[in-house]
Amino acid sequence: MKKRNMNKTGKKFQALMLSGILAAGIFGAVPAMAEEKKEPQTVGTFTTEDINGKEYTEEFFAEAELTLVNVFATWCGPCISEVPELQKLSEEMEDEGVQVIGMVMDTGTIEETDEEALETAKLLAEVAETDYPFLIPDAGLMNDRLSGIQAYPETFFVNKDGEIVGESYVGARDLDAWKEIVENELKALKEDS
Repeated sequence: MKKRNMNKTGKKFQALMLSGILAAGIFGAVPAMAEEKKEPQTVGTFTTEDINGKEYTEEFFAEAELTLVNVFATWCGPCISEVPELQKLSEEMEDEGVQVIGMVMDTGTIEETDEEALETAKLLAEVAETDYPFLIPDAGLMNDRLSGIQAYPETFFVNKDGEIVGESYVGARDLDAWKEIVENELKALKEDS
């Protein structure tokens, strides 16, 4: 008998609490959580080289409104097939303030380079006739942005201030798909400024 009374009391208490929470929500008594403004993630400061030994720093990003950073490996079939599409994108969208870079992850880092992967990347650039740079990752992995890569290719965007913006995209795409994505990222970039 006592147990049943406690259950009734417990149920009444739960009903009372629930109705109070609902009423508070309906009448605005529960304060809304303030949205925290996040500091944008940046590529930080870095110095690295492309596969031909030309030096690059974070200042490269200031040369365009938007930079597409394609992170890939030379052993990745979809990555390799995407390179000619990115070359066309680089050519077609340059006038809109877009540039492309490739980040060749299996070359190691600038401090410890895998020579075999480096030679493969040079051959790929030559065969695909690319003129956008293939970079070797810097020791800090672009302010740790590259350390979280789970699958290749992965592509992300950087604005002229070195801030990582927009969405990240996993998987290879053709020219038309990339153009649509880049145009959407440019539009969002303009809306945010």
